[in-house]
Formats: sequence, structure tokens, C-alpha cells
Amino acid sequence: MHTPLVTGASGCVGSALTIRLHHRGLRVRALVRPGSDTRSLEGIPVEVHTGDICDAGVLRRAMEGCDAVFHTAALVTFARKARVEQLRVNVLGTRAVVRACLGAGVRALVHTSSVTTIGTPPPREPADETLAADRSRAAGYKLSKILAEDEVLDGVGSGLHAMIVNPSVIVGERDTRFHAGQLIRDIKRGRVPFYVEGGMNIVYVGDVAEGMIAAAEQGRAGERYILAGENLTHKEIFRRTATLIGGRPPLGRFPLGLLAKLGGLVESVSGVLGVEPPLTRDLAAIAGRYHWFTAAKAAKELGFKATPFDETIMAAYEWYRHNGYL
Repeated sequence: MHTPLVTGASGCVGSALTIRLHHRGLRVRALVRPGSDTRSLEGIPVEVHTGDICDAGVLRRAMEGCDAVFHTAALVTFARKARVEQLRVNVLGTRAVVRACLGAGVRALVHTSSVTTIGTPPPREPADETLAADRSRAAGYKLSKILAEDEVLDGVGSGLHAMIVNPSVIVGERDTRFHAGQLIRDIKRGRVPFYVEGGMNIVYVGDVAEGMIAAAEQGRAGERYILAGENLTHKEIFRRTATLIGGRPPLGRFPLGLLAKLGGLVESVSGVLGVEPPLTRDLAAIAGRYHWFTAAKAAKELGFKATPFDETIMAAYEWYRHNGYL
């Protein structure tokens, strides 16, 4: 690998990946959408291409001479009003990337998916890549990621050497769109008074970037690789984070039945205000589950290693603190 292209390079994962590729001495190209905040790429000598992920011409020019493509571009939102655009970007955009890779003769494509495409195991048991999500109940972001994986596998069937990585909840530096990182800010400000039953898996963004690079170099075509960190209950995550950053720990557990009703209300109000809903009906419906995963396959085949939870939280917190986001 000598000239990789990173789509969505200005995002949290994309920028972490771009920085690490540059530090390896590679000639990195970055594809960003028009109007993107590219401050995360400042000081890095990358060749920036601007354009829509669905534009075949833009992709053809960006990939010319590239031997590897890391596809991280995606629309991450749980707002119902954005579902049409989300399908366009996440599914049709991935289709366009796959076709461009085939046309350009790219040696390797690494597609960034999500653990939302992985099925749900029994409570407190970690899921692996063999569990498939229930397509009949998939909608929104989850459905878009499932369909995007289909596009990649279609490309594999046409001879493309492509791998899929499935990160869990990503935490780390440069999460300026405040996805998982918003939890850290809210706990610091005392805005998380309760926790709910269940748990999730937190992974450091730097580990995800390293796992993607390893997938490009060592991954098997058509395979999925879960990139995950520690499995913890929501109670553990909230209270440990509060202790680490000097925030306010939650007072107690919130009833799941009431959360489901609150999800619909918050989603409706957010729609009226035109803001990203922090809670939706769909999110409330799965909040009490244990979204736990194992990265054993990635560890065995890619040499993947996960940063401990405490170090992950502190890396994100210190970056937020030093850059004035707290």
C-alpha cells in the first residue's frame, strides 16, 4: 500500500485513520463532502478531493493511482426525517465506491460498517460475526448499514478484494459531531441523572483505525471483522466515566417502560425544533439490551488489540478539554 484514499476523512474515524496512514509515510488522499469542517486534517499533507460520495466522476478522479480505499463516509443519524438521504449516502454511496474501485483496479477496499449489522445474542453474552441482524425489523441507520454491506459483498462477487469492519461504539479524539463523545460531555456537566438496564461495548477510535489498516493488509475478502473494546453495563460505563473525568454519576436506574414513552416525545420535539434527537423510539426500544461483542476474530487474523476503557475515555476527554469542547 502506497497511495490510499480515505472517504469521509474529516470525520472522527476518517481523521484518525488519515493521521495514522500519514505517519506510516504513505501518500494519503482524502475525500470530503462539500462544506465539511476539515480542521481535523490541518497540518497533515494530504491531497483533498471534495465532492459527493455518489458522484462517479469525483470518485474516479480521487481513486486514480490509488491502491487502497478506506470507505468511512456515512450519514450517522437516527432522525426519521433523514432516512431517505441516509439511504442515498450510506447505500448508494457505498455502491458507487465499490463500482469505482472495480473500475480503478484498486487492490483493497475496507468498508466501515457497524455492529448494528450483527445479531443480538442472549443477555450478557458477546456476539460474533456469525450472528446476522434481523432484517425484517431493521430500519433507519441499521438498515442502511445492512444494505451497504450487501453492496460490498456484491463487489467481492465481481472480483473486488474487499473487507468489512464492524466497530462498536467509537470514542476518541476529534469526535466533533458528538456521537458517542456527547456522553462524556453530558456526564461532565451532570446531565445524565439516570442509567438504564443493559450494556454496550466501547472501542477507542485509534484502535479502529489500526484495525482497518490491518484489514487492508491482512484481511480476507468478503469477511467481516468486529472491532470492539470492553463489554460493560450502562451503570459501569456512566459511573466509571464520572469518576475518571470528575463528573456527576447517575443517581439510579430509569424504568425501561417509561423510557419508551419518553423516546417518542423527545423524537417529536426534536423534529419540531429541527435538531438531532438524543433519544428516539427506535433507540429506546433497544436501550435495555446488552450490546456486547467479541473482537476475537480480528485479534486472531489481524492482530487487533483494544485499549482499556479508562484510557479510551481519558483520551477523548483530554482532547475535548484541550480544544474547548467542555
